Amino acid sequence: MDFVVPDQVIDRTKGNRPFTFFEGGLVGHVPFGDPYDGQIAEVVRGCAKSMEGEGVVLHPAGTAICMEGPQFSTRAESNLYRAWGGSVISMSLLPEAKLAREAELAYQVICMATDYDCWHTGESDVDVSMVMRYMEANGRNARRLVGAVLDELCRRPDLVAAKHWEGASLGAVMFCTKPEGRDPKALERVQYLFPGFLAEKK
Repeated sequence: MDFVVPDQVIDRTKGNRPFTFFEGGLVGHVPFGDPYDGQIAEVVRGCAKSMEGEGVVLHPAGTAICMEGPQFSTRAESNLYRAWGGSVISMSLLPEAKLAREAELAYQVICMATDYDCWHTGESDVDVSMVMRYMEANGRNARRLVGAVLDELCRRPDLVAAKHWEGASLGAVMFCTKPEGRDPKALERVQYLFPGFLAEKK
């Protein structure tokens, strides 16, 4: 029932979910070396630290593995993720982080550990009832931590507005086809995200 604030992620998804805004004649080579927002993470760590001794246990960093569901891992996969240095496994960390970075949004996840997957020979393999049981048991701590984070972010409008990401994607977006090969819907999407983008690129 510990919380983890990942600072890295390994993508084991299969591309079934939309993972970019830039397609149809556009490409965005947006930097993703640090996939989560360090400033938001500091807010989370500070809030969790103030709750130490009140049932909240936080791991301030870690590598998250995002796998494709709905099935859980095989034992071989679970051990592989540990060998890679994975701290937590989830089915829902991506593509949200990639899309947020492209859209210049501040994005940070807080993971809550509910089980040992299937690698721990002394524990039962994960199942849905186990996950739900631990989530329910830790619900109060989750609500307290998220509430404290939101209270703090209300005092940090520039951080919420992601001013520190402004302009980070624009220089990475380019046309990869001639005008006749560009999808009008793709151009509409990028114009919505970045008003004036098309005029600047012409």
